[in-house]
Amino acid sequence: YKSQGAERKTYLPMPFAHVVGGAGWGFHVRTSRRVWFDVGASTPELLWIEAETGVDGALEIEFFDGTPREVLAAFLDRVGAAEELPAWVFRLWASGNEWNTQAEVMRQADAHRAHSIPVGSIVIEAWSDESTFTTWRDATSAVVDGAQPKRLADFDFPAEGAWPDPKGMTDELHRRDIRLHLWQIPLIKMRPHPTGQVSEDAAAAIRDDVLIREPAPDGSLRPYRNRGWWFPLGLMPDLTDEGAARWWTEKRRYLVDEIGIDGFKTDGGEHAWGRELVYLDGRHGDEKNNTFPVHYAKAYGDLLRRVGKAPVTFSRAGFAGSQAHGAFWAGDENSTWDAFRWSLFAGLNAAASGIVYWGWDLAGFSGDIPTPELYLRSAGAAAFVPIMQYHSEFNHHRTPSRDRTPWNIAERTGDDRVIPVFRAFTELRERLVPYLAEEAARAVASRQPLMRPLFFDAPADPQVWQHPLQWMLGDALLVAPVTAEGATSVSVYLPPGEWRDAFTGEKLEGGRVVERATPIDEVPVWVREDDWPRLRTVFGH
Repeated sequence: YKSQGAERKTYLPMPFAHVVGGAGWGFHVRTSRRVWFDVGASTPELLWIEAETGVDGALEIEFFDGTPREVLAAFLDRVGAAEELPAWVFRLWASGNEWNTQAEVMRQADAHRAHSIPVGSIVIEAWSDESTFTTWRDATSAVVDGAQPKRLADFDFPAEGAWPDPKGMTDELHRRDIRLHLWQIPLIKMRPHPTGQVSEDAAAAIRDDVLIREPAPDGSLRPYRNRGWWFPLGLMPDLTDEGAARWWTEKRRYLVDEIGIDGFKTDGGEHAWGRELVYLDGRHGDEKNNTFPVHYAKAYGDLLRRVGKAPVTFSRAGFAGSQAHGAFWAGDENSTWDAFRWSLFAGLNAAASGIVYWGWDLAGFSGDIPTPELYLRSAGAAAFVPIMQYHSEFNHHRTPSRDRTPWNIAERTGDDRVIPVFRAFTELRERLVPYLAEEAARAVASRQPLMRPLFFDAPADPQVWQHPLQWMLGDALLVAPVTAEGATSVSVYLPPGEWRDAFTGEKLEGGRVVERATPIDEVPVWVREDDWPRLRTVFGH
């Protein structure tokens, strides 16, 4: 969540905890209602949990004994474990909210090629009419019954419009080995008052009873109108209902099976506000609101499956059960060192809860651009998390640009290190893809995280708590990124065993703290000695 360190908020809550120490144990508060945790804040030796219940007052808490690995596997047996995604998700993801025309998307793709910076996925956020979220901006088509899915042939794309040939663009990106993902919001925009196809979609959604509802003053039920500041008064489909989810996603089918889109950025997901909301199964918001984002990602994953594609969704909101549905990112953050650190903590917490595919907007999304140092330190860290991606907010095309592309950061700051160092990290990331795919398959099969805190491997070792921003990436790599401005070295705890410095090849004995110099083009990473033969060439040895 934005400014999560100060606000103590999250888009992805899960009432689940590891208790590490002694024999180890964990627990899951088996509810989708609100739960509050006071972890030693009021009373240092007390873990205090408070939870809402239904009218029967019942509350189930399930306890798990064992190591963190055993506890997590038991929890995932209850809520659902990750599904293996294709290896291409481990390549660089690139996007910017101002990439809102076909010409701009291709210009940025060309810039990646011109600078020899490999990219695996492009996400287009500002592609649609932002009312139906099914129609490319500027495209025209006949108005039809709002329940009727359209096909590509139903649309005309003006040559002078923002998207003159979406399929041609998608095909060209595919020829360059770049996947394409489109942004989504689970709402029908109703402000200003809708006309044309939007009006028909809204009328059909009400008629076909696919919407979340709320009590009217007279006691009847009316369609829920989004209460948030973002897309206020929008209508919200009940994606927790299989029939309503299919009604909604089939309207997007042509994007996948005709244009060739590879995935969806399932943004939002936290628009269901109010304990009195009524879902199609009769249950209310106090019990159902937290489950909405789980079903949101599932609905789009199911659409992708129906047309023979991998269920690649990229979400920020979720709850217990989200582990089984696609990839996640940490939400909007500013370009600050504090946000960098808090995002990594968020990723480690997500991993400890069974999220396998996770990333964040490296070096931040909001506000002015990061410094070259923050940008490159973040890029180095991002090369060693499951999803490596950059993104930036809309700035009304004002100059200077706030895009987080390496060429814009280089131009804005005049720092000639940015492009070559960023290129080196992305090239290293490309070489890591086979390892990441292999380790992800192992993680999914064993119900373990790919990126994991050190306490997963050494729960009885007190040293791991002194180095909370270190992690294992798979079974072979120990990562200790630079997260402090101006740092010229870092203190790293090497667990017992033999290790190789990934960048220098130096062999070191573990079970101790080492000091490691931190040039801007290196990341403190070590490889287990037994794995060095298969990974040494990845790091250029």
